[in-house]
Amino acid sequence: MRTSGRPGPGPADPRPARCDQLAASLGERDLDGLVVSHLPNVRYLTGFTGTAGLFAFLRDGEPVFLSDFRYATQAEAEVGGVARIEIVADDPWKRLLSVLAEYPTARTLAYEAHTLTVKKAELLAANGTRLTFKPEQRLVERLRACKDPEEVRAIHSAATLAMEAFEAVLPTVRVGQREIEIAARLEFELRKRGSEWHPFPTIAASGPRSALPHATSSQRELQAGDWLLLDFGAQVDGYCADITRTVVVGRRADERQRAIYELVREAQRSARTAIRAGMTGREADALARSMIGAKGFGDAFGHSLGHGLGLEVHEEPRVSATSDEVLPVGAVVTVEPGVYLPGWGGVRLEDDVHLTSDGAVLLSDGETELREVI
Repeated sequence: MRTSGRPGPGPADPRPARCDQLAASLGERDLDGLVVSHLPNVRYLTGFTGTAGLFAFLRDGEPVFLSDFRYATQAEAEVGGVARIEIVADDPWKRLLSVLAEYPTARTLAYEAHTLTVKKAELLAANGTRLTFKPEQRLVERLRACKDPEEVRAIHSAATLAMEAFEAVLPTVRVGQREIEIAARLEFELRKRGSEWHPFPTIAASGPRSALPHATSSQRELQAGDWLLLDFGAQVDGYCADITRTVVVGRRADERQRAIYELVREAQRSARTAIRAGMTGREADALARSMIGAKGFGDAFGHSLGHGLGLEVHEEPRVSATSDEVLPVGAVVTVEPGVYLPGWGGVRLEDDVHLTSDGAVLLSDGETELREVI
């Protein structure tokens, strides 16, 4: 496995190539265009970073971006020459229909059925024009699964920032502190180092609560000998890192803690080394699951091995025991096996990996030796 070297420079503007790929995908489905409403997809295709925007991509005709007064200046700066910009005073969806009517070749368009509300879908269905709208699933998400060098660079930067924040907080952890205090300090260190925001609420789960895979940080005070599971992320240029570390607080780990930890560590290290583009999600998941199951803890590893990572903290591709989709070259995925024993606690270790044509490249630091904070 190659270590985490910074990727080389990417293209100055990846948006035209992304739109070309989308056009090809629409052509295969005999569609004239796609109404993009899911904001991460809008950002991916146009560069727009605001919270209100629609993008009507047309195979034959100038694409149209719609937003409101709040984003007039921002849209010009970010979307630029990628699309015709329409700033509306009322409902952008109604304006969308009138704009699309200006394009005679736009007849059958898709919309993002997996994110659009029923109300908006009904509006499109009853549009009263020649336009026909069809539901489609994850057309842009499939394109996003293959990261270009600049996207990988941003995730690598976010992971580096996140690990620096973790290393700053860990020495300050003490018995008697509340989970929520530790989470707050970690989020402060993330922001101080330049994280644009938190991709998800930071998890600080201690003692028996570490057996909750998606725990919320609580008022529980750490006790000597507790597990402390920290699941945290950072965001750079819109792209997310997602990392988990589990440590023992207040005393040395006991024999059972060491055994469970080393099982998870070895399963994680084996999986992140062996995972490859071209595997199915099911095959990748089995890299760690088989090792954990062989030791009798298969039922204690109830979630998938990982997930895609990018503009969203959970995106394509799936790295799951139920997925037969192939992991593409260029994907960035998490590798995060865990063992969770109710009433006792849990261990999860998570790193971020880039699947290149030459193998797996670690984007986070991969430093998973057992840490005891005393």
